[in-house]
Amino acid sequence: MDKIRVGVVTTSDRASAGIYEDISGKAIMDTMNEYLLNECEYEYRCIPDEQDTIERTLRELADIRCDLIVTTGGTGPAPRDVTTEATEAVCQKILPGFGEQMRAVSLKYVPTAILSRQTAGICGNSLIINLPGKPKSIRECLDAVFPAVPYCIDLIGGNYMEADESIIKIFRPKGK
Repeated sequence: MDKIRVGVVTTSDRASAGIYEDISGKAIMDTMNEYLLNECEYEYRCIPDEQDTIERTLRELADIRCDLIVTTGGTGPAPRDVTTEATEAVCQKILPGFGEQMRAVSLKYVPTAILSRQTAGICGNSLIINLPGKPKSIRECLDAVFPAVPYCIDLIGGNYMEADESIIKIFRPKGK
């Protein structure tokens, strides 16, 4: 079974300065460990909300061939929320369906989900997904989009992901 390399990027001025603990990045890794049967190798970064830094970090993780790069934070409307812009700047293809699905699910819980600017895209052979900053929202959004993630990674030349079907059901076309 292939080892999966996952980049986890928390964009937060305060967490990166050590003002508070980054529980969002840990929530992503915990969720991936629940979903995947593969062994996961994590490349974790906690960085400030600076677009240049975010872009550089995303490119670095794509260059070292992370199959999946998941960000948390920086997707709202505030002036320092620039994760979406950084993601769009480094991706060759944007996959708007991810953001649409995450917002649709989040709207079931909070009306402010319409303020979210989450997106996803392809950078090299990596799938980048932007998630919100709260652990509960991270899980809700990943539950909504992860069924399509392994097949997307297949299509872009990444390692073969196998999920624990008792936790999350993934979709691959028949014969894949």
